[in-house]
Amino acid sequence: MPHTPGANASVRAAGAGRLLDEIDRTRAERPVPPHWRETLRAVPRDAFLPERVWLRDGDGGYRPCDRSRDPDGWMAAAYSDAPLITRFVTESDGTRSPSSSASQPSTVLRLLEDARLTDGTQVLEIGTGSGYNAALLCACLGADAVTTIEVDTELAAVARANLAALSYTPTIVNTDGANGWAPNAPYDRILATCSVRAIPAAWLDQSPPGGRIVAPWDSAWCAYGTVGLTRQRDGSGTGRFAGYGSYMLISGQRSDVELYRDVLRDGQTVETSSTRLSPWTVAGAELNLDFHIGLTVPGAWYSWDTETEKAHTRLWLADDMATSWASVDYDGRQGKTFYVTQHGPRRLWDEVATAHDQWLRVGRPSVDRYGLTVTPDTQRAWLDRPDNVVAQRAC
Repeated sequence: MPHTPGANASVRAAGAGRLLDEIDRTRAERPVPPHWRETLRAVPRDAFLPERVWLRDGDGGYRPCDRSRDPDGWMAAAYSDAPLITRFVTESDGTRSPSSSASQPSTVLRLLEDARLTDGTQVLEIGTGSGYNAALLCACLGADAVTTIEVDTELAAVARANLAALSYTPTIVNTDGANGWAPNAPYDRILATCSVRAIPAAWLDQSPPGGRIVAPWDSAWCAYGTVGLTRQRDGSGTGRFAGYGSYMLISGQRSDVELYRDVLRDGQTVETSSTRLSPWTVAGAELNLDFHIGLTVPGAWYSWDTETEKAHTRLWLADDMATSWASVDYDGRQGKTFYVTQHGPRRLWDEVATAHDQWLRVGRPSVDRYGLTVTPDTQRAWLDRPDNVVAQRAC
């Protein structure tokens, strides 16, 4: 296909149309509002993608898709309602993990809607990435209303070039997004395109009373949910979670512990027991339960192991301080009994089992029944109302 401006414009228009139709189908009773339809048509997603992206391969991994080798497949991916991996990082053990992505358009749209933008709104975006979301903000509000932060120097330069190519000129700052950007504060809206495990104090400080902070949520257990906070006159922020969103964690809140082997050491004393609670029940089968465990069992994460000598399948649990771990074994024969081994000052499997029982007792609540209140000293997660606290941590 010739790369003439007219052909590109027609291909982009057709792609945007297919994308909007796909989003409408997933939203069912809530079609994309007219002003956002116009914005999504005005900002070409393909202009913010590298020549190679990685797509899910259906087997838990990713396959590359190159524009030069498969232009039609690449363009179809660009206008699909799917996240696209744009960069990998190689871990110390040689494992390659996604480090940057182009977010799923329907989720991008949901975040923008939850920000409740109006004319004159001043926005701080945390996580410029390739610049696509910043371009949508510029198209909606004007570039003068948009400040966007990217911690990665190379990525910030790419975003700046992508935005300039379409004549968008927001303020782009290469710094740590957790610190916000005080020179342009206050911001009526702070919108994160990365997830957080705690709301940075700077975001509240740089929001006026009535300002809104929208951020995808993450815990060591589960990357799921989005919180929308309103800044109160006393400097606190409070609001509810919504049941969508799965983003990469903001860099400053990532743990150094990567895999279970980092917590297994010689000479450890272990405690053994058994349980009737299936490990599959609490690890990935029900997102609402996973979200609850993430809130109420802080710093605990899990990993499945199917290559152990003593068990058919093993669920590993560990804390992000690398001081406690647990394993739950299934040998393929034992029916409904599972063997538990625990070590450290925390009995992690007991904590997870308690969280599971609590979730059942309160009626299997969905994510949107939870809320968050953040003060300068504490972060309190609650169920249904702010005084019904289910988890609390110091800031």
